[in-house]
Amino acid sequence: MTSVLTIENLHQTFEKGTINENHVLRGIDLTMNAGDFITIIGGNGAGKSTLLNSIAGTIPTEQGKITLDGKDITRLSVTKRSKDISRVFQDPRMGTAVRLTVEENLALAYKRGQVRGFATGVKAKNRAFFQEKLASLNLGLENRLSAEIGLLSGGQRQAITLLMATLQQPKLILLDEHTAALDPKTSLTVMALTDQLIRSQQLTAFMVTHDMEDAIRYGNRLIMLHQGKIVVDIAGEQKQHLTVPELMEMFHQNSGAELKDDQLLLRS
Repeated sequence: MTSVLTIENLHQTFEKGTINENHVLRGIDLTMNAGDFITIIGGNGAGKSTLLNSIAGTIPTEQGKITLDGKDITRLSVTKRSKDISRVFQDPRMGTAVRLTVEENLALAYKRGQVRGFATGVKAKNRAFFQEKLASLNLGLENRLSAEIGLLSGGQRQAITLLMATLQQPKLILLDEHTAALDPKTSLTVMALTDQLIRSQQLTAFMVTHDMEDAIRYGNRLIMLHQGKIVVDIAGEQKQHLTVPELMEMFHQNSGAELKDDQLLLRS
């Protein structure tokens, strides 16, 4: 299979050399193949968001190497990586320009990776394309093109953010607990849309989640972090038949630690 992302011996330490030094990532090695949909789970402080921030370039790499589609991106800026890496954050207010309309936000996303200066107005052919894409979400948003995006609900904005992240098919999409701020019903809707977009476009995706059932239900591979190390990495049929108790036992055997009830969402 074709390797899309390779991470070699990645270390990240915050406040190094001080009394508050925190060695968050401790030698992460990971290879991600084209079409992989990897869910990432772990307790508080396990290093989940730091791993995504390292891939996106939000924080500089202390030690190690990150390769995307055969290109060393370890020292590239966030801006230079953004052409190939899309990201959806936990807060629905991030990822969109709140005072612009739905179609203006989509137009900006459509120009990802291009030299662009913002010009008012959206071309008719693009408007028709945006309506088609919005209609595929089945949320009635194709009729809200001229609505200011900040006036939409959190779930509607997160659905549009997902669409924006995939308009120009990225080499990698990073989902950082992107349903955590939504109510349970809306979260289910957005997760279904996420799965639909990833499958239909055969995207390569990382999804950090705090929900063990979602981590098992979605994607073809599951990674569990503990104290900055990968302690569980399962894929394929083994993942498909996994249960939450089995995952917790696997975590305990591999890490020697117990998960606390408040670290992850454990649904019955």
